[in-house]
Amino acid sequence: MTTAWQEWTADDAAQWIAAPTADDDKYTRGVLGVVTGSTEYPGAAVLGVEAAHRAGVGMVRYIGPRALRGAVLAHRPETVTVAGRVQAWLIGSGIDQGRRSFVLIGELEHALADRVPVVLDAGGLDLVGTHTAPTVITPHARELASLLTSREIDASAEEVRADPGAWAERAARELGVAVLLKGAVTHVCDPDGDRYTVTAPTHWLATAGSGDVLGGILGALVATHHAQLATDAEALTSLAATAAWVQGEAARRASAAVGGGPVTALDIAAAVPAVIGALLER
Repeated sequence: MTTAWQEWTADDAAQWIAAPTADDDKYTRGVLGVVTGSTEYPGAAVLGVEAAHRAGVGMVRYIGPRALRGAVLAHRPETVTVAGRVQAWLIGSGIDQGRRSFVLIGELEHALADRVPVVLDAGGLDLVGTHTAPTVITPHARELASLLTSREIDASAEEVRADPGAWAERAARELGVAVLLKGAVTHVCDPDGDRYTVTAPTHWLATAGSGDVLGGILGALVATHHAQLATDAEALTSLAATAAWVQGEAARRASAAVGGGPVTALDIAAAVPAVIGALLER
């Protein structure tokens, strides 16, 4: 019997938000390692790091070229830009799979060798299956079709858009990872049969960089829950659904603040702390 898709709600999301206690420090709150952005898309690095900080992670370590490190630090000076201890990785936003430098390849290999939970987005999607850590991928329809086609599974973006739930499930089974398939209705599932939908509360969410913000929120939540994920990898699916819900609610709040008008990705990131605070009060 097929399990129905469950719409993820504020009450569901609230169960996956934790405030720091008096005994916490930046390491127990979670350290997120980030390998994102490129010369062509430097904003992906800035947006993902910004969103991760806003979502309450203890520390963000950004690993990337000097120019991108400068851009990140100019916007978020609390970011650490030297290698060190991490509890989760966000990889791929704003990276071109076909233009990885020798240095970047080494950084990616080092990150994946850590065996801590990984969020793979955009230019990191092809790395799925190259490591054994708990993994969630965050493609849109075109990216998922391309990924599946590269694994000799015939799929087109049009087919994925026509039946996103079925294709998200197939990807989870075939790839052995949690899948967050982005869309007006986001589908989140895993190989064990967990299936959640998150309906966007505003279509202003469809704006450049919003996916980078989602990656930062998800990376932060994964790092924050690193202790639980060490024994319960399936929790990754609930964290992914929560990240999508937080992103959508942040976009709604940001739009409401300007009379229901358009928002930018940075506007969405800036609204994340209020969303987190409201969830903690539930």
